[in-house]
Amino acid sequence: MGIGMCSTALLTCPMGVAPTPLTVLPACMTMATTGPFGSIVDCVPFLNIVPFGVCMSVLNPATAALTAAALGILTPGPCIPTPAGTWLPMKPTVLLKPGPILNSDTMLICAYGGVIKATVPGQFTVLI
Repeated sequence: MGIGMCSTALLTCPMGVAPTPLTVLPACMTMATTGPFGSIVDCVPFLNIVPFGVCMSVLNPATAALTAAALGILTPGPCIPTPAGTWLPMKPTVLLKPGPILNSDTMLICAYGGVIKATVPGQFTVLI
């Protein structure tokens, strides 16, 4: 059982350097006290997930190019969140209109090797 994740949840990526808030549009019409609950389809780069500062993954083309230019010394490039699919619900128990609700156990795989997870779910009253 996890805690329902809503807008303003703080997300982290191990390849990024800064946490970023989750932005959920109120399309599902299911609200928490701090904003709308998210569903597994809320994974659009620059709309739902903003960059995590810089990216340290050499799978990121910008980081790879900067590292090659620095003669192999890891040089982080700009983060461009690139989800490799939708959020992975670990235990989908509650369904919203577009799909299962996000909870604190869900994760999102980035095509550049990161695993995006919530460190703060945005609210602490609704257990899912």
